[in-house]
Amino acid sequence: MAKENDGQFTQISSSMNLTGDISGSSDIRIAGKIKGNIETTGDVVIENSGYVEGVIKSKNAMIAGKVNGDIECSEKLVLESKSFFVGNIKTKLLVIECGAKLNGNCHVSTEKELESPKK
Repeated sequence: MAKENDGQFTQISSSMNLTGDISGSSDIRIAGKIKGNIETTGDVVIENSGYVEGVIKSKNAMIAGKVNGDIECSEKLVLESKSFFVGNIKTKLLVIECGAKLNGNCHVSTEKELESPKK
C-alpha cells in the first residue's frame, strides 16, 4: 500500500533561512535554518547543518542537527550522535545515540497508554 506522501518531499538547503510555519503531508529534509513550527504526516530529517526553533510534529523524525522546541512523533524519534536538542519529547519509540545532547523531558508510550487516564 502506498504512503499518503509517496514520492513527495520538501528540502530546505543549507543556504536557506526560513521564518514561518510549515505544514503538509510530505517528508521534509532540513539542512538550513527554520524559525517556526513544522507539522507533517510524513517524516522530518534535520541534517548536521540544520537548525529548527519551533515545535515539530511528524510521523518519524531523525535529528542530526540542532532543535530548540518540542517534538511530537506518532512513531519514532532518533537523536543522532551529534544532535543537540532542547525541549520536550512525546513519541512511541525513542532512540538516543551516544553523544547526543538532550535537555528536556521525554514521554515515551503507546497511543493507548497516552489515552488512558492515570489511576
